[in-house]
Formats: sequence, C-alpha cells, structure tokens
Amino acid sequence: MAKISRDQFTFNISLSVLNHLGRNLYRSFVTVLGEAISNSWDADAKNVWIHVDKDKNSFFIKDDGIGMTGVDFQNKFLKIGYSKRKDGTSESPKGRPYIGRKGIGKLALLSCADKITVISKTKSTEYVGGTIDNSGLDDAITADLTPQEYSLGNYDEKIFAKYTKGHKQGTIIYFESIKGGIKNSLGLLKKIIALYFRFSLLDKSFNIFIDADKITYKHLSELAEKTEFVWNINNLSDPYIEKQLTSLKEKKNLKVKGKIQGFIASVDKYRDLTIMNLAERVSIDLFVNGRLRERDILKHISKSRIVDNYLYGQIHFDELDDNTKDRFTSNREGVIADDSKYQGFLKILSDEVLNIIIDDWDKWRRKHRKPGDADNPSISLKDRKSEELFDVVSEEYSPPRGSANKTKVDGWVNGLTDDAKYNFGSYAECFISENLIRKYIEEKKIPLSKEAKEARDKWKKAEVDNKNKGNISIEIRRTSSDLSYLAMNDLAYLVDKKDPTKEACLARDANEYKPIRDALSHTALLTDVAKQKLTSVYENIKERIKTLLS
Repeated sequence: MAKISRDQFTFNISLSVLNHLGRNLYRSFVTVLGEAISNSWDADAKNVWIHVDKDKNSFFIKDDGIGMTGVDFQNKFLKIGYSKRKDGTSESPKGRPYIGRKGIGKLALLSCADKITVISKTKSTEYVGGTIDNSGLDDAITADLTPQEYSLGNYDEKIFAKYTKGHKQGTIIYFESIKGGIKNSLGLLKKIIALYFRFSLLDKSFNIFIDADKITYKHLSELAEKTEFVWNINNLSDPYIEKQLTSLKEKKNLKVKGKIQGFIASVDKYRDLTIMNLAERVSIDLFVNGRLRERDILKHISKSRIVDNYLYGQIHFDELDDNTKDRFTSNREGVIADDSKYQGFLKILSDEVLNIIIDDWDKWRRKHRKPGDADNPSISLKDRKSEELFDVVSEEYSPPRGSANKTKVDGWVNGLTDDAKYNFGSYAECFISENLIRKYIEEKKIPLSKEAKEARDKWKKAEVDNKNKGNISIEIRRTSSDLSYLAMNDLAYLVDKKDPTKEACLARDANEYKPIRDALSHTALLTDVAKQKLTSVYENIKERIKTLLS
C-alpha cells in the first residue's frame, strides 16, 4: 500500500467556515452512522461493515462501493458543498436514488471523534486518503491558516491492514476516540441500525453488518413481541411487518392520498418503546428515499392524546426530495417546517391516518381488556371506568398462556364485558346513593317508622341465621346501625313522606328500583329492558337525592 504525502490533500473551503458549518452541527451518533451508510448507498455499495471496538473507543466503517481516486478525494470528498446532483442527476450509476444532496453531510464525520481517517480505492487505483485530527484542525483555525496551509495527515497502514485484506474497491473510515464514548452495547447498536436503516433500504442487495452479523428485522424481535396493533399505510411491503409482526391482536390497511407509504404500530405498554435508553424512545419517523430525515414527526401533528405514547413506526414520502427544491434543514436532521409540500404531507397524516388510529386504538385496547383513551367520547367516563375495573378483576381469572382452557375461558370472560360495564357502574350508583341517604337521615335525626323497624328486624334475623349456617363469628357489617339494614325503598319512605300513589316522589322511584336493584346486587345479568328501566329510574333518584342534599 503506497503512503500518501502529507501535503497532497487539503480541504477545499475556509477552515473557519468549515468549523462553523460542521464540527458542532451533528450531535447524534445515529446521525453520524446514517451519513456514513448513506454515502455507501450513494456509492453503489452492496455491503457496509461496521466494526466497533468499545475498549479502544473507536470503530471502522467499510464499504465495497465504487471508491475514490486521488482526484475524487480532493475535488469531491474534501470539497465541502460538492453535490452529486450538480448536473441534475438524481440517481447513482446503478439507478439508486441519491440520498445525499448538499455535499455537507460529510461534516458529520468531524463531529463525533477526535481523529478521523479516510482511505478509498477504485478497481484500478491504489488507496488514497488522509487523517483529520481535530486538535490539529483547532490549531490551524486559531492560527488562521488557509486550507492550502493545513494538509491532512498521513494514515497508518497498519491500522487498516485487517480491513484492506481482500478489499477490491470502496471506502474505509476509522473513527478514533469517540466523543462521549460508545455508550450503547453492540446489541443496542444492532437494534438502532435495524430500526433506522434496515426497514428503509430500497434495494435487497444492500446489506449492513456489525462485526459480521448481518442486520435484519430479526434484531427487533423484542420490539415485535411487545407490539399489539399495526396500521399499514398504502400497502407498504416491509419484512418487519410481514415476517416479524406475526402475533398481532389487530391490524388494518389504510388507504390515503398521495404517494405516502409506511406503518404505525402500537405496543402493549408505553415503556416498551424505551428499548435504547431513557433519553431516546422509538418513535414515528420520516424517511425520504430510504434515509431517516426526521425523528418523531408526531410532535408536529400530535393530538395530545394518551395513544401518542404507545405508537412507533415509519412513514416514507420520497416526493419531499426532488431537484426543484431542497426541503431539508442544514443540519440534515429535519425538514424545513414551513415548506408547503411538507405541510400538505403532515395534514394528510393527521386527517387520514392519526384521526383513524386514535379511534381504532381506543376500541381495540378496550376490546382486549386494556385501558384505552379516557378523552375519547365514544363511551361515557362511568362506563369506561367500569370496563377498566372489570378488566383488572377478570385478568385474575384468565388461565395461564398455553392452558387447554384458556381460549374457552377468555371467551366466557369477553362475553361478560358489556354486562359488566353496566353492572359495575350501576352497583356503584346504588352504593353511593343508598349510603348518602343514610348519612342524610342520620344528619336530620329522622326516626325509624314502624315499617322501617320491621324491615330492620327482618334483615337482622336473616343475618344471624346466615352467620350460624356458615359458622361465622366475625362481624360482617362495618356498622351495626339500624340504617345499615335498610335498602333504598325503606330509606326512601323515611326522607320523602309523600304518598307514592298520588305524587311523584323518591319512594315511588325506589319501589320501581328495588326488584332490578336486588337482581343487580345478586350478580344477575339484566335484560336490555331492565337496564333501560334501572337507568331511567336511577336518574330520577339521583336528582331527588341531589335536591335533598343541597
């Protein structure tokens, strides 16, 4: 391997401008990986190999793309702002849509390591390249040197010997002394790459490896296992959806306007999206021509609903990248917010996708006995809370996974859902209304009538008899006051002394209420007509009690 003289390669831009443009522009390690992988894509590479050495706090990225000659390295790579699209070309020689645009993405290389070395070769040339030492670059900027006065350093052949063996063409980049250290384990790095690059690849022949392990959708099996629902937008074909999400509880295909494709999925628990670390959650991300362009686009269209915390996915909209206008921010980590095409895209995503997902999510979560969206007005808050209480209790009766009777028992439990929603709420209404009347009677010191005393004695005797039969000696009632033995109809006659045969009063409502209330208290399943009756009568009772208490 021939060495490169120190004065052969220089930056083709003012060093101070270089410093302002790029060295603090990229903060995300994922972004740096993305830039390197994107360059390999644009160079028609078939394979990208990433080799991480956590002990030495360094990593190599190698590809088998077309590579660079000395002229290419000086006039293209080191020329900040050089664009592959300058002649109106939007595709690589092999027909891949170019990901790079402005020619400043290479500045990402300067942001994450103290020293970066780049070497490259074509089929017919030897390796060319050099080392960029950020400390030396700092000195050059301080000394106000011109680009011609600051040359890249020579690279050490020994460092690359392991990676140049059998390497016929392509580029190898060595990142030395990563700023902040390589905090993620190799397992998490594989998940990150699978999440942000594997799904978005436009060509099945493009492969990414970490230490010889090919990155596929299988590296996201943990996330897939925690995924319950998925919405596929305009029939996206994706191996993660087709081969990994095989145990979904619900799925739906959404047809929306425009050339938008993607998927949005929901996990079981919102903490399931923190598969990397507490500072970085899996989100719904925007991809353009296979490249991650903006993380968490939901922040632009969020309805501020609980469902937002459970969703992740990928939206692909290649029309944001055309030769008429550059819509991406200078740090390449977002889209210019006020762009009209981008705003139109966000409106479709909000109106035709997110609105549907919000309703589906609540319906599906409740169907599978999980808490839904309390802000969704599809059912009353009382019915929703009754459902949630039923879901918590019924979970204790569900047989363990793999049990022969699980499907059957779960079916029985599901069959009780609608009745439970009504019965649980109605029992709560009975409990509150009857105890409030007892408190009212105590407060007003209303004496028991002859009929009330007879009812009290009847139920006291029944309690004693039942305790004897059950061999129970403990106290069952928290209070043994006379009023605790009286039900709604007995209590009603004490507080509302009108003649129920002549006037509308609480006692009349209580008489109609008692037989259905008794059935409810004995856990019977009520007919629809009985439910309607109980509801209408209770509304009268509730209003009369509120009037009494006020």
